[in-house]
Parts: sequence; C-alpha cells; structure tokens
Amino acid sequence: MSSALPLPKYHRIYLVLRQQLEEGAFEAGLPGEHALMEQFEVSRVTVRKALERLSDEGLIKREPGRGTRPTTSNASVAAPDHTPLTGLLENLVAMGLKTSVKVLEVAGITASESVAQALAIPVGAEVQKAVRVRSTREGPLSLITTYVPQALAKGFGRRELARKPILLLLEESGVRVGRAHQTISARLADAHMAEHLDVSVGTALLAVRRLIYDVDDRPVQWLHGLYRPDRYEYQMELSRVGDIDAKVWVSKDASARFS
Repeated sequence: MSSALPLPKYHRIYLVLRQQLEEGAFEAGLPGEHALMEQFEVSRVTVRKALERLSDEGLIKREPGRGTRPTTSNASVAAPDHTPLTGLLENLVAMGLKTSVKVLEVAGITASESVAQALAIPVGAEVQKAVRVRSTREGPLSLITTYVPQALAKGFGRRELARKPILLLLEESGVRVGRAHQTISARLADAHMAEHLDVSVGTALLAVRRLIYDVDDRPVQWLHGLYRPDRYEYQMELSRVGDIDAKVWVSKDASARFS
C-alpha cells in the first residue's frame, strides 16, 4: 500500500474536505464530528483542527445546534473545447482490453444539475451511472464513474460493462464517437477512494474528467476517473505552430501507460 503524504493528519483531512467543498459537496451540511472521526480514523481534536482551518478560510460556517454548512458552492463543469479523438480512442480501448474490471454499481438515476449540464440534457432526465474499478496484475489502477444518457445505454448493463470498454459498447449501440474534451488534475483520496484503490486516505491521485461527443457534436458520455499515479501515466506529444513571434504548443498525439 502506498504511504500517505508527509503532512499532519489534520491537514490531510482539511485538504480532502476542502477539495470536496470546492466540488459542491455537502450542500445539506457536513458530516458531524463523530462521523468524520470514524471516516478518517482520527481523534476529535484532529477533526476540530481541520474544521477550524476551513472555518478560518471562510469555507464553512459552524452554528451550534444547526451543524456545519458550506458557505459557497464552487462546483463547475469545464467549458468544452474541440480536441480531436485521434489516438485517444484507440488507447482507451486498448487499456480496457488489457486490464480487468470490477463493476461496483450500475443504476438508472435522474441527472443532477452538473450531469445534465455536461450531457446537455434536462435536469432530472434519466441517465445510466456506472462505477467500476479497473486493475492490472499489480492491483487497482483506477476508479471510474461514468454517466451516459439512458437512451444510449439501453443495450448494455452490468454484465456488458464487466466485459468490454464502454466506448466499444457505445459504438455497438450505434454511437459514432467524434471528439473528447479532457481535463487532468490532482486530488487527494478520501475514504471511499482509498478503499477501492488500495491507498491511504490523503494519497495524491490523478483526476481525469472526460466528456465524449459523437460525430454530430452531442455529448454521449461523461467520465470521472481517479488513477493511481504509481501505476498510470499520461503522455502527450507536442508540436509548435504559428508565426515565429506567436508560436504555441499543440498536441499531436496522446497515450496512456499503465503498469
């Protein structure tokens, strides 16, 4: 198991909670101190120190008798650009064929505001949510959550998702994949992520958000992926284009490597 970041326990809890607050979590209020103590396996003093840090930064408001609530919601969906899928589709499918997958959840749910915004569908429309852990021979590689409009997901369920990459299933359902918008950032593992990826709470992970479009530029899949950086890396080849005074780097090809 990977070791946790060399930070005080309260600071790791503060970072994880701040990350979740920035993503719009806890709209109904943060868990109580006892729940946080159990989740992070720490003392009340440690939890209170983390909450005090969040309160000092104005991210939460603690009210006796009413609990602790976020002061703002920073959840957002990145604006899509027009990155071609050249090479990416092949790499993603190849990864799916060379790794094993465990399906944790498949369910039809109503689209939240963020999911609806990403997929360009009405809030409350039905989508298929799937949660899977992908592994190599060395162990867990990624924790993937996908959202697909229910009309496109009627042809596959838990059994199919355990056997084939979702992009292949979409194409078998008649979808012609066109392009993707992808962002890569970092985040810290909370208790749920740590359990499924076999890492410690607070371990740094690669966070990928990928919105897939069909050839008619309609969103067909929204993916949230969390990857262990010791088992996954993303490579990109760049070339310079433009006038000599305004040359910029443009991606030519990208590939993912895993171990």
